[in-house]
Amino acid sequence: MLLSKTRRDTLLAPLLAVSGIVERRHTLPILSNVLLEKRGDLLTLLATDIEIQITTSTSDVGEGSDGAVTVSARKLQDILRSLPEAAEVSLSLENRRLLVKAGKSRFHLQTLPADDFPSMSIADGEVTKLLVSQRQFRHLLLQTQYSMATQDVRYYLNGLLLLVEAGELRAVATDGHRLAYASMPLATDEEGPSETGGFRRELILPRKTVLELGRLLTDGDTPLSIEILPTQVRFQFGQINLVSKLIDGKFPDYQRVIPATLRNVVTVGRSALLQSMVRAAILTNEKFRGVRLMLGEGSLKIMAANADQEEAQEEIEVEYSGEPLDVGFNVAYLLDVLNNLSDESIEWSFNDASSSALVTVPGNDRFKYVVMPMRI
Repeated sequence: MLLSKTRRDTLLAPLLAVSGIVERRHTLPILSNVLLEKRGDLLTLLATDIEIQITTSTSDVGEGSDGAVTVSARKLQDILRSLPEAAEVSLSLENRRLLVKAGKSRFHLQTLPADDFPSMSIADGEVTKLLVSQRQFRHLLLQTQYSMATQDVRYYLNGLLLLVEAGELRAVATDGHRLAYASMPLATDEEGPSETGGFRRELILPRKTVLELGRLLTDGDTPLSIEILPTQVRFQFGQINLVSKLIDGKFPDYQRVIPATLRNVVTVGRSALLQSMVRAAILTNEKFRGVRLMLGEGSLKIMAANADQEEAQEEIEVEYSGEPLDVGFNVAYLLDVLNNLSDESIEWSFNDASSSALVTVPGNDRFKYVVMPMRI
């Protein structure tokens, strides 16, 4: 039974959109598959790992009968990628196997019944709807996601806090050693009253959901619809529909982490600082990645050393006339923030060598990055 006959890219593009969440090895074999469902001239693709579900569709899939089947997402993706760009590909069901044909190439893939494929249902409850641009939201994620924890026992840190409050959408991520905060304005009609008299919604997105959104969202001004439910969140953009469970937990009070008063501020060129950090990091200890920063009037020295008694020293000019400072940081934490900003200069604010430092952008109060020092 012929399901579809169309150009390779018509199938590959939506398959790449959904297969990012598919695990290669899973306790349930069917979760390694993608669901293909043909209805009329529309082919819908769905993938899930139980926690996240992504659905997309494509038209112009040629003649074929209606039907549904699940097949290995990775194998089908690898096959389509290996075919010539201009290839015409047909998908057919034969004896519980999916036949993929392109020119003189033939591939028979094992399938599992579509009826057995698990599908997430949308939870009931109060829904908060937001409408933003893909570019704005993607920028918000990129400014903060690198500070999420990885496999922390404090499970709520393995995600990103989204907070809707006071006409703003705020994103916060922390792993206990550093914290990234960014916000963006919301249109006033995107909010609604709440029972407490002030509108506020707070949710924690799982790490995998955040990374997948960063991969799928574009830098365009096309709309992104966000629907927040009690235990789920749904993102709709283009032909993609992404549903994710939320992390059930209480995120730390980020406002207590951001220093309220800082005595010393230094302004430095982001690109020059980044390049110096990259060079100095070459000779850091692979386990601790520590760099020593020595700040004096008009000058910042960056020094690194390792167990082989190798040393690196960089010096750059900065705008500073305050008290001298000698402090150590994990260079990976500094490189993360410098790589994810695009501004020409940054401001580094601090009190002393034993307290946390604050990285901001001049003239922009919508971004803050707090990082704890380390002993070198």
